[in-house]
Amino acid sequence: MSNLLPNYALGQWITPKGGQEIPQYDAINGELISVASSGGLDFGEMMDYARKVGNPKLRKMTFHERGMMIKKLALHLFEKRKDYYPMSYRTGATKIDSWVDIEGGIGNLFANASLRKKFPNQPFDVDGDYIPLSKEGTFIGHHIMVPRRGVAVHINAFNFPIWGMLEKCAVNWLAGMPAIVKAAESTSFLTQAMVRDIIDSGILPEGALQLACGTGFGIIEPLTSQDVCTFTGSADTGRMLKAHSNIIQNAIPFNMEADSLNCSVLGEDATPDTEEFALFIKEVAREMTGKCGQKCTAIRRVIVPENLIEDVQIALGKRLSKTTIGSPFEKEVRMGALVSKEQVEEVNKQVRKLMEEQEIVYGEYGKQSNLIGAEWDKGAFYHPLLFLNNDPFNKVAVHETEAFGPVSTLMPYKNMEEAITLAQMGKGSLVSSICTNDDDMAREFVVGAASHHGRILVLNRRSAKESTGHGSPMPLLVHGGPGRAGGGEEMGGLRGVKHYLQRCAIQGSPQTLTKVTGVFQPGGDYIEKPIHPFMKHFEELEVGETVFTHKHTVTETDIVNFANVSGDNFYAHMDATSLEGTMFEGRVAHGYFVLSKAAGLFVEPKKGPVLLNYGLDECRFTKPVYPGMTIGVKFTVKEKLDQEKREDEPAKGIVKFLVDVYDETGETVAIATILTMVKKLNQA
Repeated sequence: MSNLLPNYALGQWITPKGGQEIPQYDAINGELISVASSGGLDFGEMMDYARKVGNPKLRKMTFHERGMMIKKLALHLFEKRKDYYPMSYRTGATKIDSWVDIEGGIGNLFANASLRKKFPNQPFDVDGDYIPLSKEGTFIGHHIMVPRRGVAVHINAFNFPIWGMLEKCAVNWLAGMPAIVKAAESTSFLTQAMVRDIIDSGILPEGALQLACGTGFGIIEPLTSQDVCTFTGSADTGRMLKAHSNIIQNAIPFNMEADSLNCSVLGEDATPDTEEFALFIKEVAREMTGKCGQKCTAIRRVIVPENLIEDVQIALGKRLSKTTIGSPFEKEVRMGALVSKEQVEEVNKQVRKLMEEQEIVYGEYGKQSNLIGAEWDKGAFYHPLLFLNNDPFNKVAVHETEAFGPVSTLMPYKNMEEAITLAQMGKGSLVSSICTNDDDMAREFVVGAASHHGRILVLNRRSAKESTGHGSPMPLLVHGGPGRAGGGEEMGGLRGVKHYLQRCAIQGSPQTLTKVTGVFQPGGDYIEKPIHPFMKHFEELEVGETVFTHKHTVTETDIVNFANVSGDNFYAHMDATSLEGTMFEGRVAHGYFVLSKAAGLFVEPKKGPVLLNYGLDECRFTKPVYPGMTIGVKFTVKEKLDQEKREDEPAKGIVKFLVDVYDETGETVAIATILTMVKKLNQA
């Protein structure tokens, strides 16, 4: 068949040869766009190529380098974003739907690129705090997280051809792994268009991205324990893949994000005269019609106080009746089409199951509405349908059957306990929402329903203006859910990146682990140098470099003076007669005086490369300091964090210093980590 869509594998574009050929039709007018096939692709060879070529290049880059690469790619694609809209319309998506897919996907790249600042400027991450494992402190433990030495294989769904690819690739690239994207056959022509631009840009290293546009038969078998597999799509297909013998035998990480029976709850306080009622109607209608209901996060179950069912039914029907359907090329259109005629038949199949137990209260099964700029018979159009289930605890098909289109069901509840139970009957969902202005009610629902949902939105008049809505997962929050939703977590900021890293516990002496991690470990060797660290540039500082300061004997005058300056007259500092029943033996120095005095001891006052104090990471006061006690400071370079140079600023980095304040017995009385911004020697 002509119009074969090339795949990208082994560093080149390859026209399919043989294999199952799947025609891709315009969802609006039924015209042939192209033909998808994976014929001639060897998934084993593609994975081997990714492991041997792409993985070493990405793995050796630092987190900062990977993040800047992703940011550069995001900027490149943002400049080309308008090119994708006409193709997106041919999938049945409206302009708003396409914006979510295209610019939402690119926005995901930007968001994940910014996460580089949360990681060190090295190829691996040091996770958490050190763990003392011995009495004398000569044996400790820590955790590091390193990139896996495999490939991330993404099996994506048809509904978001661009967002679905970018939201996954962003995190595996930041983690240091290459990707093979198995795009959904019906919409892979759009994914392929963006992949062409990505490859042509030359921004990614060779082997970082490959694309299969056709079927994925045989893609699971070549996976190894160093690989990661992700799946987005139907719960049935996801469970089948997750149970594959190779996934089980080799303990291959498998992240599943499946379509689920998401719900939205109207609070009992949200009566028709409230802002929350109007917000609820608007949100449900938007989630029913957005992407023609083809969203894994769409609202399938609408849970409403039983005394408000009729009000909601009428208001929602009026809102849905204003939905203009037709070609996304027409400005007036607010809902496009399903992705294909095959999908129309699939939605009809599930609607018929729902009709066995509940009635349609808005729309008509099989109805052909008036369209704008399109003909019903040529496209894959579907009219919104709203069901009413008057006995949702006994008529349970609604909690088990999903019509992946503009279809939702109203159901009543008597009290919040019932609403929570109905929400849970979906057996695990990606998202739930509640519309209420009663924070106690919101708390009851969130705490009760959170066990069965990956995300919960609380919508009311206070958040509505800036709320991204029920159906919008955010890059820095987890996207996934328990049970039917797959049990996985996509995205989620640092959590999403760490899905592609291997956590390893390391044990040894503080000296060795300091060298391994690049972070000073308590008990490690102090390195004394003749020049104060504040007089050194970023590149010249060495982790472990330490200043042992002069000492100071604390007096009552110190305490009184600090109270006068700070205004802190807490009784433990100022009133020795009020200490009965406390842990203090007498007037005690302010903790912040101890820290301030420590700064006076360790600071080098002369002008040098230190630009400013950036803040405190952590601070603890571990022992009371009384008048007559003598304190000193061990001031140690704990960690160095590189920063990117901005045009209007000097090249610089952040240096973390460990401030260990000790008394005359050598015991620590206060400990803190301060951050300083330090100028670099090399300003290029």
